[in-house]
Amino acid sequence: MRVITFEELPSTNQYLQELIAKKECDEGVCIRARFQSSGRGQIGNSWESEPNQNLTFSFALYPEFLPATDQFLLSQLVSVAIKRVLDTYTSEISIKWPNDIYWKDKKIAGILIENSLMGNNIDVSVIGIGLNVNQTTFVSDAPNPVSLAMILERRVDLELLLSEILNEVLVIYINLVQGKKSELRKEYERNLYRADGFFVYSDEGGRFTGKITHVYDDGRLCIVTQNGDERFYYFKEVVFEH
Repeated sequence: MRVITFEELPSTNQYLQELIAKKECDEGVCIRARFQSSGRGQIGNSWESEPNQNLTFSFALYPEFLPATDQFLLSQLVSVAIKRVLDTYTSEISIKWPNDIYWKDKKIAGILIENSLMGNNIDVSVIGIGLNVNQTTFVSDAPNPVSLAMILERRVDLELLLSEILNEVLVIYINLVQGKKSELRKEYERNLYRADGFFVYSDEGGRFTGKITHVYDDGRLCIVTQNGDERFYYFKEVVFEH
């Protein structure tokens, strides 16, 4: 991928969207900001990141071969790619459904994906990633942040880490182009946070204890309660309690 680095941008996703709107963005272009002044998480959440300490970047894919019903594959692609790379640095990395990256019970990375459709297929996907790397103090009200430097007790080369992630994304993306969907889905599900055992969750009906059993192709999460009832959730419909 071709990486274009800025010292500061309000949002790498926003900048990339503007390039795409002007037809000035090829597939694989990556926009990186050493500081993101208005970084966004899912559903308008902000993303805290110290200048020059972390990775905040977005890249464009044109997965026109994917039907709109397979949009969740892109979320799985990026989540699995980041986990694979972080596994080479430390252990106990997992994917919290739908696409947060966790170390133990702490969040180390977030992913924001914005897809545009053309007919029944995906036209363009803008994928933004915020990864805590060398920042060691967090002052926002985020409940459980952690960085790679905090885990390893040493600084990490940002350029190398970015290159490793983008390379892994390309490896999995090429597999998708070749039709290898089931392998990705299985790897994603196998590496889910809380993949084994019963934990406490809450939904509009209150708190309950359940076990994650499956993620469907459209991204729906299935949790089975201790009573054996199956419950199904889309994003933001269930809370992982601690």
